Amino acid sequence: MLKATISLAALLAATPAFAADDADNDAIIVTALGIEQPRDEVGQAVTVIDADTIRTRQSVSVVDLLATTPGVRFNRSGSLGGVTGVSLRGAETTQTLVLIDGVKVNDTSGIGDMYDFGGLLTGNIQRIEILRGSNSIVYGSQAIGGVVNVMTGTPAAGFAGNASVDYGYRDTLNAKADISGSSGIASGGVGVAYFNTDGISAAANGTEKDGYENIAANAKLKLAFTDTLSLDLRGYYIHTDLDTDNGVIDSTADTAKSDQYVGYAGLNLALFDGRLTNRAAVTWFRMDRDYTSAFGPYGYSGTNLRFEYEGVYQPVDQARLIFGYEHERPDYDFSGFGSTESHKADIDSVYALAVVKPFTGLAVTGGVRHDDHSQFGGATTFGANANYTPNNGATNFRASYGEGFKAPSLYQLYGTDVGNAGLRPERSKSYDIGFDQRLGGDRAILSVTAFRRVTKDQINYDYSIGLYGGYNNIDRTRAKGVEAMLTLKPVDALTVTAAYSYVDARDRDTGARLPRRAANAVSVSADYVWPFGLTTGATVTMVGDSFNDATNLVRLDGYALANVRASFPILENLEIYGRIDNLTDAKYATVYGYGTYGRSAYGGVRVRF
Repeated sequence: MLKATISLAALLAATPAFAADDADNDAIIVTALGIEQPRDEVGQAVTVIDADTIRTRQSVSVVDLLATTPGVRFNRSGSLGGVTGVSLRGAETTQTLVLIDGVKVNDTSGIGDMYDFGGLLTGNIQRIEILRGSNSIVYGSQAIGGVVNVMTGTPAAGFAGNASVDYGYRDTLNAKADISGSSGIASGGVGVAYFNTDGISAAANGTEKDGYENIAANAKLKLAFTDTLSLDLRGYYIHTDLDTDNGVIDSTADTAKSDQYVGYAGLNLALFDGRLTNRAAVTWFRMDRDYTSAFGPYGYSGTNLRFEYEGVYQPVDQARLIFGYEHERPDYDFSGFGSTESHKADIDSVYALAVVKPFTGLAVTGGVRHDDHSQFGGATTFGANANYTPNNGATNFRASYGEGFKAPSLYQLYGTDVGNAGLRPERSKSYDIGFDQRLGGDRAILSVTAFRRVTKDQINYDYSIGLYGGYNNIDRTRAKGVEAMLTLKPVDALTVTAAYSYVDARDRDTGARLPRRAANAVSVSADYVWPFGLTTGATVTMVGDSFNDATNLVRLDGYALANVRASFPILENLEIYGRIDNLTDAKYATVYGYGTYGRSAYGGVRVRF
């Protein structure tokens, strides 16, 4: 059992670095305002995981990459592919807003609209941005804990392609390929990925293997008709087929299949010599989930159709105005056990923000948003942040205040026997302050952030109402803590990285710790390129104790995981690679009673052209 008593001072003294936030790849941030911004304008805490990091780490699941960043906690019910939730800064997993290529993908058929990360593998993903802190002004409902923005690659100039395949433990096959290019007014790319494994038992004490298959495809097309007018088309698809167990009991009858469809069509128009840019888009997300069990088949289907307009007006170099309108129509359907159910809602939203630079080095952002929900009425949120650098970005001081809200899910509002049409939205207020310090031409980068968030009207199951109980606004929570990142690159061949976070997340009424959210977590990575071309690396992640339940009666022991990896170029465009996950064969759980992988090894080959 790992007793996590890691102090910030000990981390900074002992182990440097966090590679994902390097100077070359995170100078531009997209997630803070939904538009491209220089990092020196952003007063919020944002972490970037770039393409080099994704390739070097060899991680299969997006969650495994997120777990190496500060403020992130996750839980997975079973092996790879099992239901997986991500918490940011101690918020509920249902309070993390997720985007794939600019499309909101939170599942409207879920109990709390949570996005299940179990089916999201790294595949052809090239960049991930994690914004921590409430940010409902830009994104509306769900962004209480923060935002995870997942992006596929930008089409290459000319023509380029990548392909890889690896094989290993439990007959696991992982293959992917993508091509992209540009010609004339058109640029675009397509990618496919395939993953299949015999797996392990989802139940910790089970013996029957629960296999998993994942097929993903993505496509992008941009048509630049003129210098000021262009059309963007994007698509993403994920199919999963998972053998599961009956909770924590071995079963051969339980399976789970899902299909995710993501679509985006947007028109971009610049006017007045580029001073005013306009984006009008339609986005579509659909999640179909089908299950078999000893009690019979059942399934859920959720769809979210959105219309978005966003305008950006820059009258002078020192000021930008961002404004927009959104219409969202979530719906969900259930079928099984001799019954059917269908519900929908409409949400209309308007927002406006301003980014002002009153003098050199200072950027101030402020804004307001109003959402009108067809069931519970309106919700207005405010937010502001500032970034000040006295020395052209070598030092940045950041501060932010953000409000968040989360609309009740359709199931919480209308679910048979348990729905409550009188639910109010969950509301939060989030504060943070921090700094970033760069030294030696970015040879060393230190970032430290302190935060606090309070949430009211949090929705939970209330057994005191109705015949079976139901959902009600009964919880109040708060979270506070500190996050630290440090990057050292003492020589070009060596990158050492680390991230630490302390998250104290509690129920304000009982004082109990919120479940499955360890107070302490630290991740350390090191990668070295040898003179003859070999690259070797390792990542060690340590997570402290937590509780599986809200009453803090069932403890989840802390754990430490060590992964090692290597790659070697055979030819200029041909490389072999391999890794060993959970090198020490640690026994651990992120959800009580569910299994996790022990020591496992994989090897493969990849090519670029």
